Amino acid sequence: MRAMILAAGFGTRLRPLTNTVPKALIPVAGRPLIEYGLLFLKSQGIEEVVINLHHLGEKIRAALGDGRVYGLRITYSPEDPILEAGGGIKKAQAFLDGETFIVLNCDTILDLDLQVLLTTHRQNRAVATLVLRPDREAARYGLLETDTNGRIRRFLGQPAEVSEPLSPYMFSGCQMLEPRVFTCMPAERPFSTTRETYPQMLRAGEALYGFIHNGPWMVVDDAEGMARATQALISGQVRLSYLRP
Repeated sequence: MRAMILAAGFGTRLRPLTNTVPKALIPVAGRPLIEYGLLFLKSQGIEEVVINLHHLGEKIRAALGDGRVYGLRITYSPEDPILEAGGGIKKAQAFLDGETFIVLNCDTILDLDLQVLLTTHRQNRAVATLVLRPDREAARYGLLETDTNGRIRRFLGQPAEVSEPLSPYMFSGCQMLEPRVFTCMPAERPFSTTRETYPQMLRAGEALYGFIHNGPWMVVDDAEGMARATQALISGQVRLSYLRP
């Protein structure tokens, strides 16, 4: 299985720090933020990763190189202009196509068993399985709502009416996808999967599922999140299986 880490963004909520340092390289508990994603993927048996680049992308490339230090093979997908998450995934199609793949946001720190996720994904015959989590601030990130079988029935309020009871969650920044998703994406241009691709797939009756995650998860998208994650990791409040004690 191959993976993609989305790292092209401007990190606007972390300015002024991200004026000179890309969000992927922001230090969190003594490590560049993107390192958590790389170590997580390696621990799950993934060896090939593509990283999209735009804002200060050459600094990311210089810091990570070919990935050998992490036991990975890293490929880069530069963007000009920036293509958003959906456009970035579509641009990397040649690298990801052919089998099930993982996409991870670079500002996400989490720990879960991808084999369990893969088993659930295949049992559901899903085209996309998004790792979801219950959170009091779910609405801040955009609600994704599932039925009692875990199938996603509403994305960001679309469709407006659903005839069955739904449970609200937030997207964790990690997702498992089938190559079929590329047929639902437009030609190379900026677009969002959650605002455009997935609602369109939902209307078409495609199998989109949620995988509920209650384990370690943090997002570093602002100064508060950066401080909170650093404190949680240093204090041992959050422990990640892929980090040595």
